[in-house]
Amino acid sequence: MYDVIILGAGPAGLTAAIYTGRAWLKTLVLESAVIGGNAAVADQIDNYPGFPFGILGGELMENFRKQAERFGAEIRIEEVVKVDNTPKGKKVITTEGEYMAKAIIVATGARRRELGVQGEQEFLGRGVSYCATCDGAFFRGFPVAVVGGGESAVKEALFLADIASKVYLIHRRNEFRATAESVDKLMKNEKITCKLNQVVKRIEGDTVMRRVILQNVHSKEEEVLQAEGLFVSIGLVAATELVQRLIDTKDGYVVTDDHMLTSVQGIYAAGDIRSKVTRQIATAVGDGAEAGMSVTEYLKQLDFKE
Repeated sequence: MYDVIILGAGPAGLTAAIYTGRAWLKTLVLESAVIGGNAAVADQIDNYPGFPFGILGGELMENFRKQAERFGAEIRIEEVVKVDNTPKGKKVITTEGEYMAKAIIVATGARRRELGVQGEQEFLGRGVSYCATCDGAFFRGFPVAVVGGGESAVKEALFLADIASKVYLIHRRNEFRATAESVDKLMKNEKITCKLNQVVKRIEGDTVMRRVILQNVHSKEEEVLQAEGLFVSIGLVAATELVQRLIDTKDGYVVTDDHMLTSVQGIYAAGDIRSKVTRQIATAVGDGAEAGMSVTEYLKQLDFKE
């Protein structure tokens, strides 16, 4: 029996593990993919305090991991398939076995939203990607396209401009939601061409992706864009599948109070999976710290009642 099981080893989950570990709670962190989550595959992170010249995402998350393990947190790479709230405690079932805990912190984060167009799944891993920093190196010297109009899409286009022969940035609107600084860099980069008021209609190719068919949102005219890679960056979807039948959600995100408590006693949530306005590494860390402290206090009260 663990004191707390943390689902997800991103910034929120690892921060929570640091706090519960320091409180001498028996802590298990379960991660199905990459330790560090989306932050681990980020290129340069310039807005996290304490690093005036920035830091690589992977390096920052490795520091988080080492700190959590230093305080006794046990981190395992296992895919969670089911979570149950039982009279004996919280049951977490993975592909490797079953674990019990007195409390759970859900920090599974959010994944990239898909386009849902013809050819997207067919060419996934063969041209279509959801992470430029992960797969960009495979397209050195080739033309690529990025879909999206937010900060992440603009940054991915700028990142790919140093690798690809040409970068097309496809956005359904006429203006970007990214910061003025990022948009300024985008407009000044001669290797990037913006395709505004356009959407991806379908993706075509042979054994690999070869082109993107665009459609103008106003005229409905189609355009063929020759590109070997397509990087989709159109927002996030909370990974709530495991817990949405147990706890309250809103618009797909988990609802919590200010102490990260969900609608069920003993189940907390932190990070990008929460229903909130801002999703940054810094805010995820704040959530994780609050969740870790809240679980510590909850278990103290639980032990006192027992």
